Amino acid sequence: MTSTLNPVRKRSALTKGQLPKWAPYAVLAAALVVGAAVLALIGFNAFGWGIVSAILFTAGLSGWSRVVEGSRRATDRLATCLVVGAFLIALLPLISVIWTVLINGLPGLLDPGFLTTSMNGVTGSFDNKSVEEGTPVVGGIYHAMLGTVQITLLATAISVPVGLLTSIYLVEYGNDRPLSRVITFFIDVMTGIPSIVAGLFAAAFFFAVVGPGTKTGAVAAVALSVLMIPVVVRSSEEMLKIVPNELREAAYALGVRKWRTILKVVIPTAISGIASGITLAIARVIGETAPILVTAGFATGINANVFSGWMASLPTFIYTQILNPTSPSNPDPSSQRAWGAALVLIILVMLLNLAARLVARVFAPKAGR
Repeated sequence: MTSTLNPVRKRSALTKGQLPKWAPYAVLAAALVVGAAVLALIGFNAFGWGIVSAILFTAGLSGWSRVVEGSRRATDRLATCLVVGAFLIALLPLISVIWTVLINGLPGLLDPGFLTTSMNGVTGSFDNKSVEEGTPVVGGIYHAMLGTVQITLLATAISVPVGLLTSIYLVEYGNDRPLSRVITFFIDVMTGIPSIVAGLFAAAFFFAVVGPGTKTGAVAAVALSVLMIPVVVRSSEEMLKIVPNELREAAYALGVRKWRTILKVVIPTAISGIASGITLAIARVIGETAPILVTAGFATGINANVFSGWMASLPTFIYTQILNPTSPSNPDPSSQRAWGAALVLIILVMLLNLAARLVARVFAPKAGR
C-alpha cells in the first residue's frame, strides 16, 4: 500500500504552491460575467465589456497567483497578461478595418461585372434605376485595376534595380566613403518625403522634358518610384549586412570574384529579406492617391497604354467615387463601388505578401544535409 501512495504524494509535492491548470479559464469566465454585470448597470457595449473583463481578469489572476504561488510568479503572470493585452489592443484596429471593409465591400464585389467592366458611359440614371428598381449596380473597376497593376509594375521595375544596386554599393563597396555617406543622407531624406511632393516632382520633371500637362501612367510610376526606392534601399541594405562575412571569405578563398560572390552567395542568402522589403515598398505605394491624381489624372474608360493618356487606379477610383458620387442617392451605389474597390485593394496587398513568401522560399539557399 505504501508503494501505491508514493506516486500520489510525489505529484502533490510537485504541484504544491501552483494554481491548477483550469485557473485562467475560471478567472476568465468570472471576469466576463462580472464585466457584463457592471456594463449592464452603466450601459452595455461590446468594447467596454472587453476592457472591463480584461482588467478584472488581470487583477483576479494576478491576485490569486500572489496568494497561492507567491510574488515572483504573480509578477510573471501580470507581465504575461499585459503583453497579451497589448498584442490584442494592437490587433483590434487591423481586425476592425478588415471587418468593416468586408461588410461594406462584399456587396460591391459580388455585383455582376464589377471586376470586368469600367465606368465608361455610366451616369446617374443607371444608379437611380438600381436604387429604385433594385437592379444590380452598373459599372466596375476593371479600368482601375488595370491601371493600378500597370503603374505599380512599372514603378517596381524602376525601383527594385536602382534600390538593390544602391544597397549593394553601400554594403559591399561603400566602406564609409564620402559618396556612400552622401547617398545614405539623401536616402534618409527621401524616406520622409510626403507623397504629394513626389507627385509634384514627377509632374515638374516631365513638364520640363516632355511638355506641359503631361499626365500618363508612366509619370505616376516615376512618382511612386521616388517613394519606393528609399524603402528598397534600406530593407535590402539591412538584409545584406546580416549575411555572415564567413560566406564571403570562403568564396574569396576559392578564387571567386567579388561580383560573382555577391551574385551567387550574398544575394541568394538575403533574398528572403529582400523580397519582403520589396513587398513592403509595393504595399507602401499601391494605395497612394495624391501623386497619382497629380501625375496620371483620372479616367473612366480602359487605357492599356501606360505611356499615353490619363489612367485610373484603385485609390483614385475610391477617391472620386466618394468625393463625386455618380448619383447622390440613398443607398449610394458609388459608396458601394468604393468599398468594393477598397476590398480588392486589400486582397491585392495580401496576394503580394503571398508572392513574396513564395519567391523567398523558391530562391532561398537550400540547406545541406
